[in-house]
Amino acid sequence: MSEFLNLLRRNANYRNVWLGQVVSEIGDYFNNIAVLSLVLENTGSGLSVAIVMLARAIPAVLAGPVAGVVLDRYDRKKIMIASDLVRAAVGFAFIFGIPHGRLGLVLLLSAALMFASPFFTSGRTSILPAIAGPKELHTANSLTQTTQWATLTLGTLMAGFSAAKFGYAWAFVINGVSFLLSALAIWRLRPAPGASFRPQRNGGGGIHPWAEYAEGLKYIGATPLTLGIALLSVGWAIGGGAAQILFALFGEQVFHRGAAGIGTIWSFAGVGLLIGGAVGHVLGKRVDFKGYKLSISVSYLLHGGTYVVFSVMENYWAALFFVMLSRVGMAVTSVLNYLQLLRHTPDEFRGRVFATMETARWPVMVLSMAAAGVASEYWSPRAIGVVAGVCGTLTALAWAWADWRGKLPEPEAKPCAETPQVN
Repeated sequence: MSEFLNLLRRNANYRNVWLGQVVSEIGDYFNNIAVLSLVLENTGSGLSVAIVMLARAIPAVLAGPVAGVVLDRYDRKKIMIASDLVRAAVGFAFIFGIPHGRLGLVLLLSAALMFASPFFTSGRTSILPAIAGPKELHTANSLTQTTQWATLTLGTLMAGFSAAKFGYAWAFVINGVSFLLSALAIWRLRPAPGASFRPQRNGGGGIHPWAEYAEGLKYIGATPLTLGIALLSVGWAIGGGAAQILFALFGEQVFHRGAAGIGTIWSFAGVGLLIGGAVGHVLGKRVDFKGYKLSISVSYLLHGGTYVVFSVMENYWAALFFVMLSRVGMAVTSVLNYLQLLRHTPDEFRGRVFATMETARWPVMVLSMAAAGVASEYWSPRAIGVVAGVCGTLTALAWAWADWRGKLPEPEAKPCAETPQVN
């Protein structure tokens, strides 16, 4: 914890990025909870909720290639600010969807919001090596991801209370204001003397977006570790999407504890993510590259195996303990994998690499959620949960096999220059 506080105190640039992350992510959850509640209140249909989720997922997939190319071509600071300003306008516009639950307008705005998001989220990750020196990069990565999980826990609690107490309009106003505050925080970033937030590129020439995106895909395919991490992320999404549906089914149908049960399961999952983030931070400082790959295998086995145990556990509190352990394993792998990507990915490819990770994950998540929803009509949540956990275990075994066969060599280091601090 002291390392996180020291980083925030001494590094003004990172502090501003972190503040932008906190307010915008909490604002996201105000929007998510308000939209889903609004749709359910006006339609009473689970199908409508699924349509909203698809309206958010598909634009995020389409935006990924565009965001990656743009972030690797232009000033990342300016792109992040533009993303915040667009999302602020969209966030305020949701107010017009409240009367009579205008589903069409809500779907359109949801699509616009999610299309703009990767320009900020992938930009935030891509810019880390430019604002944190080599000695700070691991701490900055760990804090960024741990903050993401903390805002999940805090944001959903605050958003649920706000929507119930003050109505949907205030939730959307808070969402819009959060993006304006985030834009202000990012505007305060200052590059070191002689530096820029525009990525350094080896080649010039005209802009050919699809050719540039293909170039990024070629880089990922030619770098075994980067490709392995991308496939690992997709492997997680096979079971991870189903978990979004299963948490609700376990709280409601398996343990018969209603909304409180659903919330408690999510809360324990959030605690596990925070613990895993701390563990990943410690491991990242102590293990070498070989130890990193072993840690990923063990953590994914923990993630998948304990999710299976959670799915068959009869005792409610024991089940909560095991779902927490499952999220510990997931968070450790996330922190360690992103650290390797930040260390080894050249600056000119960083935007496309992180945007492609998001793009690859989203469609698999959607298919997993849809499959779990359909399967729940025929099989019990416990059976579906076991299958989801086994998918995580198989992903761990695939990674371990690739490592054993020597297919995950360490890429050539791409060290960033020591970043002078701007206070």
